[in-house]
Amino acid sequence: MNPPAPAFRPASLGLAGGRGGALMAAASMSCVQLGLALSVRLFDQLSPLGVAGLRLAWAGVLLVALIRPRLRDFTGKDLLACGLLGAVTAGMMLLFMLAAARISLGTASALEFLGPLAVSLYGPGGHRRWAAPAAVGVVLLTQPWQGGINPAGLAFALAAGACWAAYILLTQHVGDHVIGLTGLAVSIPVAGVIGMVAAAPSLSRLTWQLLVIMLGLAALHPVVTFSLELQALRRLTASAFGTLMSLEPAIAVLAGLLVLRQVPGVLAAAGIVLVVIAGVAATRSGGRATVPDDHRGSEAQCDARLPA
Repeated sequence: MNPPAPAFRPASLGLAGGRGGALMAAASMSCVQLGLALSVRLFDQLSPLGVAGLRLAWAGVLLVALIRPRLRDFTGKDLLACGLLGAVTAGMMLLFMLAAARISLGTASALEFLGPLAVSLYGPGGHRRWAAPAAVGVVLLTQPWQGGINPAGLAFALAAGACWAAYILLTQHVGDHVIGLTGLAVSIPVAGVIGMVAAAPSLSRLTWQLLVIMLGLAALHPVVTFSLELQALRRLTASAFGTLMSLEPAIAVLAGLLVLRQVPGVLAAAGIVLVVIAGVAATRSGGRATVPDDHRGSEAQCDARLPA
C-alpha cells in the first residue's frame, strides 16, 4: 500500500512568512493593473460602472461555483465581516473605474494608494519611517505641480482609497477567521450584487463578446488578485501590506506604458525607485506567522511576528 501523498503547504514553495506574502502581493498587484489597463480600453463600448459591475458579478459567480461556501459554517460575526468586505470591495472597484475614466491610470492608482498609506501610518504595528519615502514617491508619480487634475476624478480616486484601506483591514480579519477562500466566496457575491445594480443602466450596450471578455477579466481581477491578497494578509501585518501597496502606482505606470502607451518621465521613474525601496523595507519588517488555511482555534497566533 502506497503511503499518502504529502499535503501541499505554501512553505514547500517558499511562500511562508513575510517573503511569501510579499510575492503574493506583488503578483496580485501585477494582475490588478493588467486587468485595469485592459478594462480602460472597454470604456467606449461599456461604461466604467458597467465594466466594473460585470467583472464583480462574474467574479461572484465563479467563486460560488468553485468554492461552494456553506453559510452554516460561518458565525454571525464572520458573515457580517464578509458582507462588509463585499460592500467596500464594490466601492473600491466602482469608484476607481469612475476615477480612471477621468484621470490617467497611474495618477488614479497613486491617489488611491493614500488609503493603504494611511493604514501603514496608523494601523497596528505601523512603520512610519518607510511610509515617508513611499509618500514622496507618490508625489513624484502624480506631479501635482503640473496643475489641472479633474476634480471629480480626484474625489473618486480618494474615495476608492478610503475603501481600499477598509478592504485591507477587513480582508485580514476575514482571512484570519474564515477557513480557506470561503470568505471571498461570500464577500465577492455581495460585491457582485452591488456591482450589477450600479451597472444596470449600461446593460443595454452588452453583447455576447463583451460578456465573454468580462468573464476573462473577472477571473484575472478580482478572483485571482483577491485570492492572492487574502493569502498575503495571512502572512503580513496590515501595516506592512499597506506600505507594500506603494508598489501599486509604479506597476500602474508600467501597465500604462505596455498596454496604453503612456511613457513616464524622469521624475516618475524616480518615484518608482522610492516606492520600491519602501516596499522592500516593509517586506523585511512586516512578517506575520503564517495562518494556515484550516486554522480553527489558531487565532491566538495570528499576530505573532517573524524574526527580522
